Amino acid sequence: MRIPGTGIRSAGLPVLPVFFAGFAGGILIMHIGKSVLLESTGLFDEYTLYRMRSMTVDCNALFSYILRERLVRMLILTVLSTTYLGFAVCAGTVAWYGMSAGAFAAALFLRYGFKGFFLALAAVFPQALIYVPALWALLVWCETVYRGIYEQKIGFWEEKSVLWKKLARLALIYAAAAAGCLLEAYVNPAIFLGYLKFF
Repeated sequence: MRIPGTGIRSAGLPVLPVFFAGFAGGILIMHIGKSVLLESTGLFDEYTLYRMRSMTVDCNALFSYILRERLVRMLILTVLSTTYLGFAVCAGTVAWYGMSAGAFAAALFLRYGFKGFFLALAAVFPQALIYVPALWALLVWCETVYRGIYEQKIGFWEEKSVLWKKLARLALIYAAAAAGCLLEAYVNPAIFLGYLKFF
């Protein structure tokens, strides 16, 4: 695959294989350790969900918290992509998200069967529709920058047009993530708590 605007070729980060490997690992970990991770901790138990039904969400405070957490993580990934660890960090990020998703889905499925699957969907809708492509775009951006800095023979940042295009694309990715934060803070709570009432 040729990286646009750089003149170099890249094997590309195998996002889907790494994600699904992490996803399978998360499921395996949850299945093996369910006696500790589920039964001993009360993770996602019925009592917790019952209390959440009557919970009142401060959407403004939630948005501030989510925005800070998401953007700080993205900023760390962005900065680390410019170092020698950039490619490994990108791969590790994909594996971590895959493992987290696998463990989350497995925990709900082990407790509630197929109802838990729909509960997991309610927990990430609709923000995942923006987060997933935004994260994918950020990983592509980070890998492109990493390869441009460490594999391209000529100075990657010498061309001002390249610099501004990269920064503009990064700004769009961050803006998309902020839009996902808005959905997670102001739309998702109504969907998730509404589903819990019929769960």
